Amino acid sequence: MKSDKIWLSSPHMGGGEQKYVQEAFDTNWIAPLGPNVSGFEQDLERYLGGQCHVAALSSGTAALHLALLVLGVQAGDEVICQSMTFSASANPIVYLGATPVFIDSETTTWNLCPIALENAIQDRIRLGKKPKAIVAVHLYGVPFQVEAIQAISKKYEIPIIEDSAEALGSSYQQQKCGTIGDIGILSFNGNKIITTSGGGALVTKDPKIKEKVVFLATQARDQAPHYQHSEIGYNYRMSNVCAGIGRGQMEVLENHVRARRAMHAFYLDIFKNIKGVTVFQATSESYANYWLSAIIVEESKTNGITREQLRLLFEKENIESRPLWKPMHLQPVFANCPYYGTQIAESLFEKGLCMPSGSNLTDRERERIQKVVADLFLNNSNELQQ
Repeated sequence: MKSDKIWLSSPHMGGGEQKYVQEAFDTNWIAPLGPNVSGFEQDLERYLGGQCHVAALSSGTAALHLALLVLGVQAGDEVICQSMTFSASANPIVYLGATPVFIDSETTTWNLCPIALENAIQDRIRLGKKPKAIVAVHLYGVPFQVEAIQAISKKYEIPIIEDSAEALGSSYQQQKCGTIGDIGILSFNGNKIITTSGGGALVTKDPKIKEKVVFLATQARDQAPHYQHSEIGYNYRMSNVCAGIGRGQMEVLENHVRARRAMHAFYLDIFKNIKGVTVFQATSESYANYWLSAIIVEESKTNGITREQLRLLFEKENIESRPLWKPMHLQPVFANCPYYGTQIAESLFEKGLCMPSGSNLTDRERERIQKVVADLFLNNSNELQQ
């Protein structure tokens, strides 16, 4: 009999979500507005601190799209974007008719390489195409090199859109991720550390930006007794029902962060004596939620065992794992976009594997994961050498 599936990162309900959803039904607030929407925004604002203002939206992608819009990105512009990320970091740039300029990773945080970033900015300026924004990602919940990226942003006066889709609960020097950039974005997709089924948020310290974002997200309706539109708008507001799920999830966010960090510690332990395998870790200045725990498998140091062998063995045992994000500059859809850097992101992609990291994994499931690792790296059976 096949064992139950172990997912990479499945939704994890805390139990309090239903009361907020039931309130939405009881009061007939089944719409993209209502008390849960404002309540969820306030919950996030309290959690993030720093006098931030939050707009709850239909997705993290919508938040990125609106962040670019309010920063004035238009057709023909260029926007710097981290290459090692999910495509949603780059797609909204193209929605606006702008061009992504992709930047390599550095080896410490796997995020934006400051050297490649500055080289790119200088080169684009030389070509008469100064970038309008920098999309910087906290990959897998690990903060980027904040001081270095902020210094470059300030030097060239290019705002940072902080892609914290994977980083709610992470912080850098005690500042919450999502509040570090000029504009931050969050995601509450089903696989994220908390979920609203589908949803996202934009974070800003400027109440006027929030006001503008909410206006654009509700079809840009002018103040009038009839429907009047002076700008193109979008149907991007979060529903009151989804926001109710979010309110319940906020009650267990810290528990989820602790559980994800415990999974990371679990991987540090089971790989500590396995030569050639390194568990991805944040720097000492950062507190990572470890939304996904990831490893690097160096074939030259593991007696020929590869990342792909481990992934396929997990698959055989009904355990989900996956390679790291394929860098955007290697994606067919972005083949003609500028790229700056070397092959760090490419090397990480070839050797890296995201491990099951859910906050709801059981001891029995961890035992199954550990057994696969032991069978491959320690027992080194004949079957696995074929």
